[in-house]
Amino acid sequence: MRIIFFGTPDFSIPALKVLLESDFEIVAVITEPTRPTGRKQELIPSPVKSLAIKNNLTVLEPESIKSPEWAEQIKSLAPDIAVVAAYGQIIPQTVIDIPKFGFINIHPSLLPKYRGASPVQSAILNGETETGVTIMLMDEKMDHGPILAQEKISIGNNEDTPSLLARTAELGAEMLPRVIADFVAGKIKPREQNHEAATFSKILKKEDGQIDWQKSASEIYNQIRALRPWPGTWANFRLQNADCRIKILDGEVIDESPGTINAGDFFVSPPYEGGARGGRLAVKCGSGSLIINRLIPEGKKEMSGEEFARGYLK
Repeated sequence: MRIIFFGTPDFSIPALKVLLESDFEIVAVITEPTRPTGRKQELIPSPVKSLAIKNNLTVLEPESIKSPEWAEQIKSLAPDIAVVAAYGQIIPQTVIDIPKFGFINIHPSLLPKYRGASPVQSAILNGETETGVTIMLMDEKMDHGPILAQEKISIGNNEDTPSLLARTAELGAEMLPRVIADFVAGKIKPREQNHEAATFSKILKKEDGQIDWQKSASEIYNQIRALRPWPGTWANFRLQNADCRIKILDGEVIDESPGTINAGDFFVSPPYEGGARGGRLAVKCGSGSLIINRLIPEGKKEMSGEEFARGYLK
């Protein structure tokens, strides 16, 4: 079975490793081009490219997979099937039609829920307690094709995006060889999605990280978990007669909501029974409050909430 693998970030790695350990022949790996990243604008290859080179696989890096010459190059590889795991580009129908058994995609949600670019972040942001992995046949529409297999996974109360992405990536990789084998053997009948029930996740932007303190503490805590590490969560405060943007890295919800201050105001939580959480930095929310465990004031280094309170709330 000749396979072309499409993927780019860390999420793709478990699936590529499983294929490397299988009897399938990987005829090429297609990934996003190496581009300058970070403050130093260093040329760092994608995780998939690095793994592919390490295993002496052919690596292709189209600037645009929609260019006609790429369809011809992929056709020349004579693939039986293509596997996609977080590639990063929309693949046109002219390419999807090339392999005998089509393209299959590993998507970290229970489709038709959370189609699109940020399904894991959206599930956490919306307070879901369950998500999963869908392996589907691709068509030219985003996450629209028929389902081959699905498995559910619970979301921990304190779980964040990196943790859940890693778990869904491993689950998808575990499912992949069996799904390919059963589909090619005709043991799986593709199941059309209920398109009327579809929901969508968006490409995240930096402004999505701004905290609205009028929301409940639970909603804000979900935002912190969902948007870690990027775009992160932040808020503007007035401190010592100056405006200061603060990144909120970690926190926890408490029921306490002092009536003498407004939503978005800092306070120091009073001692709890046994003194386990006494004197910690908190912010009042629309309902409840958020203990802030770790934060980064603008222009400063990361610090604990207690360190911040000692230095700024005098």
